[in-house]
Amino acid sequence: MTDYMAESKVIGVVGAGQMGAGIAQLAAVSGADVWLLDKDAGALLTAKSSISDSVQRFVSKGQLSKEGGINALSHLQYTSNLEDLRFADIVIEAIVESEDVKKKLFVELDKMVIGMHFMNPPPIMKLVEDYAGFIVNRILMPMINEAFHALYTGVATKEDIDAGMKLGTNQPMGPLQLADFIGLDVCLSILKVLQNGLGDIKYAPCPLLVQYVDAGRLGRKRGIGVYNYRKLPKELKPSPRL
Repeated sequence: MTDYMAESKVIGVVGAGQMGAGIAQLAAVSGADVWLLDKDAGALLTAKSSISDSVQRFVSKGQLSKEGGINALSHLQYTSNLEDLRFADIVIEAIVESEDVKKKLFVELDKMVIGMHFMNPPPIMKLVEDYAGFIVNRILMPMINEAFHALYTGVATKEDIDAGMKLGTNQPMGPLQLADFIGLDVCLSILKVLQNGLGDIKYAPCPLLVQYVDAGRLGRKRGIGVYNYRKLPKELKPSPRL
């Protein structure tokens, strides 16, 4: 995928959230000129800062040269004007998981948009999917949902559920911790899309997940989800690396 990005002279990324920023960084490091678009100016400022910090971490770890880091950042442009993407070779959508909002965006772009599913975080994860519903979501989200059911019905504590999955299946991050990292609202939206699109009751969201989202407990980005990150010292917070 990075080779394809490098071949594209100009890449537009719509949505400056965690995923959009990661995709924009990946494209810029690959050598493409990137326009990151978001209607929220504050989101663009946050994305610019997070991309810069992320690139510096790659440089400090020796995974990217200092010159490569400077070059990557120079390839990035930030905009709130959709017209700035009119000369892009490819436009990648990374906005909110809402079918109506996505449809509106696609109409505005008036271009053929490739359905690509980037894993989070894009600068680290190597998989990109292009099948409707996606392989990983169809397997991962029921696992996360079942973890919520286990917590909801009192099978085990959140710590034991995550520890059990890490020790028993060699996953680096437990399903509830991973849900917090992805965003509980994102998990809920994906489950609803899968349930509606595939017509299968197995994707019905656990009531506890719905309750958490309704209460604003959206995960790491809000400081609280299944876990309360506000109480943890920085060095003890779960690593975002999957």
